Formats: sequence, C-alpha cells, structure tokens
Amino acid sequence: MSTSRSYQTQGVILKQTKLGEFDKIVTIYSPEFGKLRAVAKGACRPKSKLGGNVEPLTHSLMLLAKGRNLDIVTQSQTINGFLALKSDLWRMACGLYILELIDSFTVEGGENRPLFDLLLDILSQLSEPDSNEAILRYFELHLLHHLGYRPQLRRCVSCDSPLKPIVNFFSPSKGGLLCPHCDFEENHRYEQIEAISLKPSLSLSVGALKVLRLWQSCDYATARRVRVKPELSSELERVLQEYIRYILQRELKSLTWLKELKKEIAAM
Repeated sequence: MSTSRSYQTQGVILKQTKLGEFDKIVTIYSPEFGKLRAVAKGACRPKSKLGGNVEPLTHSLMLLAKGRNLDIVTQSQTINGFLALKSDLWRMACGLYILELIDSFTVEGGENRPLFDLLLDILSQLSEPDSNEAILRYFELHLLHHLGYRPQLRRCVSCDSPLKPIVNFFSPSKGGLLCPHCDFEENHRYEQIEAISLKPSLSLSVGALKVLRLWQSCDYATARRVRVKPELSSELERVLQEYIRYILQRELKSLTWLKELKKEIAAM
C-alpha cells in the first residue's frame, strides 16, 4: 500500500532552480509550513500547466504529494500573479529583493503566519502605481520584528537610559541604539584593539528615529502617508541595510541589482 500523502497549501514562490531538462525545484513560503522546497515536474515544458503558477513573485494554491527527498507539486493555480509588479522593472526588482530577504532569513519548516501575511500585503502594496522605496524600509523593519531581530529604538542598548531627542547611534552588533555617551565608550574600546575600520555604530538623526519608531508600530496605510525627503530616505536605508548585512553576514544579490537600477533611473 502506498504511503504517499497529498496536502494542499497556498504559498508565494520565492525562487526556482532548474532540475534536469524539464523540471524545477521551487522554494515556497506558505502560511502553514513556512518555507518549503518542492519539485515541479515538467514545469519547463512549453505546454506545462504548472509553468506560470510556479514562477517567483506568484501567489498560488498548490496540491503537493509527499516525496522521499522533496515533495512534488502535482497541481497549481495562481491566486495572484502580481502582473502590475512584474511589468515594471523597478517594482519587480524591489519584489525580488523582498523574496530574497524572506529566503535568506528563514529556514525550512518554520511556520510564521504573520510573516506570510506581511509578505502578501507588501507585494500587493508594491503593485500599486504610487508605491515607492519607503515600502522596502517598512518591510525590512517588520521582517526583523517577526523574526526576533526587532531593533531597540526607545532606550540605549548599553545603559538602558531613555534616548534623548538628539543624534544617537545605531549599533548593528547590539541590535539597537546607543546614547552618545555609550557610543563614545564603544568607539574607545574599538580604538584600543585597533579596529577603527570596524566602527560599530552609525549616527541616526532625530528625524530618522521618529520615522523608524512610527513605522515600527503602525500599519502600512499609516506609514505611506509619511513624506520622507531623499536625504532622510538614504539615512534610513543605510541603517537598516547595515543591520541586515550584519545579521546575514553578506550582501544580497538582488540588493546589488536594485542599487544599480536606482543609479540608472536617477541618471535618466
């Protein structure tokens, strides 16, 4: 008697890799099972019914069969193909960066429904014509929150004193802000070990701190109403991406492409 069991799940396709001539291995982020990998047999064939339903940046309903090593996608139906997002190069690059963040921060089998809901919501918001780069910073902040890396933005992570409305300093290694006094002490320690090039913190203006605190505790509908000037936008990007780089210990490939694309758009 066969021990094969089928199950159904919805999921967002994070990435795909070719397996042989006609098959694909797809990485899926689902609400019930978190991240999982499965084989989509025949997905590379021209007339495959699976093809478009297992492409990255697609929200699909799938039927899977338990396999010996990897499960197998037997049926798939697109719930949302995010066509508006895929038809715009900038928004598609942002979407792929979001997918790579999810893939890089998660392990297989770790259910995290709030993170799945955040992913779906952000991809839908990114599909709107008035979406801008602020959506990435909002997503980064809430991704960090759902995965246990919520940055401390209210009190100094070293002395625990409430932060004053002055320039403070973000420490990626400590996961939050240092007051000027503690930052000075940290820098002095780094100098003692001749590690000046490894400066542990980044300055954070009063305006940037206000925005981060608001975005950390509000929904996206509220966050999108905040008008962020280019200089402030760059500051927020620098701080959050340094924190993410510190946690992952590497730069994401999609981020490199996103930065190149940003330069090209600015030069047009």
